[in-house]
Amino acid sequence: MSQILSRSLLRIAALAGAFAVSCTATAAPPPAPATPISVLTYNIHGLPWPLAWGRSDDFGQIAARLRAMRQAGTQPHIVVLQEAFTRAAQRIGAESGYRYVVDGPAAADRSSLPATAADRRFAAAASWFKGERSGKLLGSGLQLLSDYPILAVRRAPFPAYACAGYDCLANKGILMALVAVPGAATPVVLTTAHFNSRGASGVSDERADYAYRRQLDAAGRFMAQSPWHRYPIIFAGDFNVGKIAPRARAFASATGGWWGAARTGGLDDAMHACSRGTSGLPRAALESFHRAKDWQLFASTRIAALTAEAISVPFGRSADGRMLSDHIGYVARYRLAPLAPTAARGPLGYVRLK
Repeated sequence: MSQILSRSLLRIAALAGAFAVSCTATAAPPPAPATPISVLTYNIHGLPWPLAWGRSDDFGQIAARLRAMRQAGTQPHIVVLQEAFTRAAQRIGAESGYRYVVDGPAAADRSSLPATAADRRFAAAASWFKGERSGKLLGSGLQLLSDYPILAVRRAPFPAYACAGYDCLANKGILMALVAVPGAATPVVLTTAHFNSRGASGVSDERADYAYRRQLDAAGRFMAQSPWHRYPIIFAGDFNVGKIAPRARAFASATGGWWGAARTGGLDDAMHACSRGTSGLPRAALESFHRAKDWQLFASTRIAALTAEAISVPFGRSADGRMLSDHIGYVARYRLAPLAPTAARGPLGYVRLK
């Protein structure tokens, strides 16, 4: 009897070790080492003329700086861009040497999410003069550039009723890619989006905030329908939260349920995670941090852990205060580590969506 009990206890200990971060069963192979991942998020102010002009030179400088970083071996592995509307803006990826480039929703794409009665009332009050009845003249402006193989892509525009003011001229939405990380046991889900502005939208705060909340709802549905929840996620983009209390509350409420947050400990963001560390944030990152619009959210899952380690700012202000965009572009460096030795042996479980 004692021998049977001993064998049972050993089995239990082995199973427990397979799901623990700090201890593994002695019979299991050692876990793979942590793999570094770096991600740049950058709203590049790529609006077309007459909304912006003289931007091509700046886009060329952005590409040149990324090329120089590549030559030095310090380029971000993955880049997510917002407001890449023009051809010159969309050439940054190819000109800076990224092998994989994928676009977000195009101008002609449409959402299938149904409108509520409140949505229909909101849409009925749309203004011609603020661009809300002109149709989608531009795509989403989203791009994802990657040195690592992109296994599959999902994308969706926000519903037509979920926009306010001049933002309605662009078909804003969400872009998600499953990215294979060389040397890692699991892929990572990279996601980007650009949510409705407030003051720049040209309409009332109440109207802009309604559209913002409905975009958050649409993003939540999109993420809930993803087939990749077993993998860690990095969601980087222009969330347009700012220091606006109603938006901050809506943002916190919506993101609290994204990506199985209740099961995995919740979404963190790289800025706050790194500010809690001993090194803190570099001075150049503080401007973006306090502006509170450009975020990199991330979450571990039960099979792999993501840890934000450091922030750097390749696209900040020059000595004379000039920037290449109206946003700061910063890089978050992560480490991806498996939590279970069996994580790499299962099927990827993704579907390829064009």
